[in-house]
Amino acid sequence: MTPLDTPRQNQLLAALPDAEWERWKPQLELVDLPLGKVLYESGAAISHVHFPTSAIVSLLHVLENGSSAETAVVGFEGVVGVSTFMTSGSMPSRAVVQSAGQGYRLRADALRTECERSGSVLRLMMRYTQALMAQMCQTAVCNRHHSLDQQLSRSLLRSLDRLQGNDLVMTQELIANMLGVRREGVTEAALKLQTAGLIRYARGHISVLDREGLEHRACECYRVVKKEYDRLLPANEAS
Repeated sequence: MTPLDTPRQNQLLAALPDAEWERWKPQLELVDLPLGKVLYESGAAISHVHFPTSAIVSLLHVLENGSSAETAVVGFEGVVGVSTFMTSGSMPSRAVVQSAGQGYRLRADALRTECERSGSVLRLMMRYTQALMAQMCQTAVCNRHHSLDQQLSRSLLRSLDRLQGNDLVMTQELIANMLGVRREGVTEAALKLQTAGLIRYARGHISVLDREGLEHRACECYRVVKKEYDRLLPANEAS
């Protein structure tokens, strides 16, 4: 049997002050997050927010013609559904599980109540939102100005930061949707990284062989965003 995740594997939940944690704990529901599961569609009302523990969720902007591009990813460092505690009760993007795992969900109205009740919770959520916005802005710049193999390197590194080990399960279709390109472009970019000895890619499985080399291959966007997350949401934060 696969061991169950615990809530405080999520960094935001781990950073809650004791009083808030005691209120939240009975309201958190463990959920499985299988690969490809759609948590929210763009514009849909949000009933629950999700705090991933071992899964990774991709936030995608979808155009009218059905094409899409990833704007951000959320793993154990964050929460899916930040618009809940701001001005909107709906998501501006589609949220799809990129890497299977588990997480905990909390009713959206419960999160809104906690943000109104506790300054510590509101500050924590606002800091996370600032980090998420930095990731979205940098992704937009990266998609416009950097090569596809640099973008793929950035995307792989972001996923590795949110997983244990160096192996990823990412199909060509998933990567193409994330980067907003054709499958042929994904194949070409992956082959470049494989030829350089940075990854091994076969049948939707990617093994990173040289992380340091992959970081050198990636553009500065990966380092800029990681620095912002580390500044705003240190892993050992104690509220």
